[in-house]
Amino acid sequence: MLAQALRRIRLATAALLAFAWTAPAGIAAERPNVLIIVSDDQGWNDIGYHGSEIRTPNLDRLATESIRLEQHYVFPMCSPTRTALMSGRNPSRYGVLGATNSQVFPLGTVTLAGALGSLGYETAITGKWHLGSKPEWGPRKYGFDFSYGILAGGIDQYTHRYKAGPYRRTWHRNEQYVDEEGHSTDLFAAEAIRFIEKERRGPFFLYLPFTAVHIPLQEPDRWLGLYDGVIDEPSRKAFAAAATHMDDAIGRVLAAVDRTGQRERTLVIFFSDNGGQKSWTSTEQYEGNYPPCPVLGDNRPLRGWKGEVYEGAIRVPALVHWQGTLAPGKLDAVLSAMDWFPTLAALTGYQPEQDLRWDGKDVWPLLTGQPEVGPRTLYWNRGGLVALRHGDWKLVGRRGQEWKYELYDLASDPHETQDVAGRFPDRLAELKERLAEQQRLDPR
Repeated sequence: MLAQALRRIRLATAALLAFAWTAPAGIAAERPNVLIIVSDDQGWNDIGYHGSEIRTPNLDRLATESIRLEQHYVFPMCSPTRTALMSGRNPSRYGVLGATNSQVFPLGTVTLAGALGSLGYETAITGKWHLGSKPEWGPRKYGFDFSYGILAGGIDQYTHRYKAGPYRRTWHRNEQYVDEEGHSTDLFAAEAIRFIEKERRGPFFLYLPFTAVHIPLQEPDRWLGLYDGVIDEPSRKAFAAAATHMDDAIGRVLAAVDRTGQRERTLVIFFSDNGGQKSWTSTEQYEGNYPPCPVLGDNRPLRGWKGEVYEGAIRVPALVHWQGTLAPGKLDAVLSAMDWFPTLAALTGYQPEQDLRWDGKDVWPLLTGQPEVGPRTLYWNRGGLVALRHGDWKLVGRRGQEWKYELYDLASDPHETQDVAGRFPDRLAELKERLAEQQRLDPR
């Protein structure tokens, strides 16, 4: 009841807030809708426009109409990237170093959804949350008016059950468990389309995080058949089918935006939550008996896999689209999932009442053609693995009996093939000190 009352107050003040907002130069006076689509475990070479054998015609078409973000960074696993997106902060600031079912945000944390909601946006998530896998830690506690999908991580696509334990039942609508029939990819898209087609007075924020192409992989013959004679290895074939199935769902969602006449006032952001997973073998944690998956994602030509801190784990396919406002092209500047909260805050006129201690930055100037100013510093913490990028230099650390460090010059070696730590001891020392500065900002 309290949430509904707050929602009514928010809608009543939306018109007043619109008058108080001054649109940035070249932007329509009306605040845009925001649609953020996130795929799960989709590697650099798991999308058609990167030359993959996987068919993603809708994303390929969208890419030709968008800014392709060629150095868009995320975090090595799902929960950390989702933390960064919602908070604008490095997930390590919350102690999130990997996938987690625990509560991530303290109650009262200002999230991207909450910020946009305060401006009169209607906010919804249809898909995977994985920032607290109990209903009392669900999305509606953190700024979402509507929540649908799964609270936990990768699920059986048809039973919608998670792993054994307290979080097995996870399919919900507004944090109330429900049972529904259908493949999760189609159900997420259908709910997203219903939300887009609603009549409303103000703008919307829709967060659509798919579980595809995360295991378990269960795809109908309609999608598997597309790869007959194209991909022989069964698990890679199922992976490709899942990606094409998701692409079709994204096409249906974008068609709803077009059908309702909202394309020119809808900002669309797409990226994967981390790089591709190398392989997987089912365990007793899942109810079903799933075949082993020796071949899943493809991060080539980048090095590494999901869970690591090499480029293949943290640099992903990404694009941003706003028809009539953002000119299509490629952007080579270094961006992060942490940047979307501060960027959207600046774009929509959201002004925090307190310092939210963002690690991300407003990248709207870069998206509109302004040059990058100064070297960017990004930091990743996986516990026993760490990395830091400063400018074109990247430090990778691995803990054994003692910490060992590698150094890469990404300008000349973007695929991290040559460790040059021994050749550049001063640069190594500099990046280790920058790493220590970042680590001091994490909770101890």
